[in-house]
This record gives sequence, structure tokens and C-alpha cells, in this order.
Amino acid sequence: MKIELLVDDRKIPMNEFVQKIVGNVIKAMVETLHTINSDWKEISIHVEQDESN
Repeated sequence: MKIELLVDDRKIPMNEFVQKIVGNVIKAMVETLHTINSDWKEISIHVEQDESN
């Protein structure tokens, strides 16, 4: 599994151990959704901070 983390378009380096943890957490959350099959190819998550923060 390849994980890429960008914060404000800056790539944040992650070693293999951290990639595995982040990837497995996201994979587990997504695969618990009843409409998602386990044969998915790519997951994209985009997070924006509220302007009130």
C-alpha cells in the first residue's frame, strides 16, 4: 500500500511503518461501509479546516 500525505501542497514524508499504520486505519474505516467492496483500487480523502478555526 502506498500512502501520500500532503499538507498545503507540501508532501509530508512517512517511513514504511507510518504508511502501514495510516493506510490500515483508513482501509479499515472505509471497508466497514456496507457499500464498499474489498477490491477497491484507490481511496482519496480531502480535508479542509473550517474557516472559523
